[in-house]
Amino acid sequence: ITNNYNFGYTSSNSEVISIDGNKVMANSVGIATVRVYVTDNPEIYKDVLFYVYNDDKENIYDNLVDDKTYEIIGEIDLSNLNNTVTSIVSKYKDSIIGVSNFQEVVVDFYGNKEVLEAGVGTGFIYKKVGKTYYVLTNYHVIEDNLYTRVYFGYDKEYVDSKVIGYNKDLDLAVVTFESDKEYEVLELAENDSVTVGDFAIAIGNSNGYEYYGSVTFGIISYVDRKLEGEVSTYLQHDVAISPGKSGGPLLDVNGKVIGINSIKIDTAEGIGFAIPINIIKPVIESYAKTDSFEEGYLGIFAYDKEVIPYLDSQIEFDSGIYVAEISKDGPCYNTGLKEGDIITSIDGFEINRMGELRNYIYTKKPGEETSLKVLRNNKEYKLKVVLGKRI
Repeated sequence: ITNNYNFGYTSSNSEVISIDGNKVMANSVGIATVRVYVTDNPEIYKDVLFYVYNDDKENIYDNLVDDKTYEIIGEIDLSNLNNTVTSIVSKYKDSIIGVSNFQEVVVDFYGNKEVLEAGVGTGFIYKKVGKTYYVLTNYHVIEDNLYTRVYFGYDKEYVDSKVIGYNKDLDLAVVTFESDKEYEVLELAENDSVTVGDFAIAIGNSNGYEYYGSVTFGIISYVDRKLEGEVSTYLQHDVAISPGKSGGPLLDVNGKVIGINSIKIDTAEGIGFAIPINIIKPVIESYAKTDSFEEGYLGIFAYDKEVIPYLDSQIEFDSGIYVAEISKDGPCYNTGLKEGDIITSIDGFEINRMGELRNYIYTKKPGEETSLKVLRNNKEYKLKVVLGKRI
């Protein structure tokens, strides 16, 4: 998916750095941080540190915001890192495959139709039962399909496949295919094993099968990024992705899946998003048991503490999330929860981000009871909520 955003820029020290359009202007020797952020959603941002200095000719250099500077403090053995990435690619390259979406489309002015390959994405094998392989991909890769095929680019081989389940809101789908060949099954990482600055690897079909099996490398830029209009939170990274890599795995340096690449911001370099593993796991575990996934639902929208100063500087709290909206049709509406409450925990688990609350709810089913602890006017309340079903 490609989203178009408008960007703003701020400087931590205008005496050292000032902003002129999309340029960073160096005013004096020193250090300053430039923040590039999405104007409609300041939660999405990237900080770049600039060191301004005089050279022998006493010139001060201007730097484009779009330029990226990386500083490594200490030592790192790049040969070992290179060998690690090479080993991961060699082991799993045949198990990260193409997913083709075939649809009936109008081909001429007279309304004649043909079944054509309407879209191409990536998927990866996460399970095997007998001769049946299970592939995880994005819902938007298989959306509105007449039928699907999986493609093994190194062998130039297509195999018919079947969509056995999907969740549109989470943009996840499970596809199966039959084969006598042996393929590696990718291992899923532990929940919450990712931190900002970790290395990450993406493998997929950049711009379709023309660049099948493209490998790119980068770092995790942010964990639990909330995007406007999206149900789940995301891992933000700067690993290069492009159309065709949707549904492909984001791997750590141990070769374990930490997410599924899903969204790229087209108007900025180095900003991509992957669905994190702690959202993926409940979906595939549910399909393994019941061939379906029913998502629990609270019916609220809340802001993280870090976002509140952008909205209202008068609101202050030490921990928890700020309830901004309660759906009248949602299960929380008649529980006593109020807009302006601070949710600090659910079922005893401390909550400091809306993403943490969502991720916990994904592990529960509609009809299950949960317990919320909230703060209101410096008083603590405990509320019981029976989860609804997201429609």
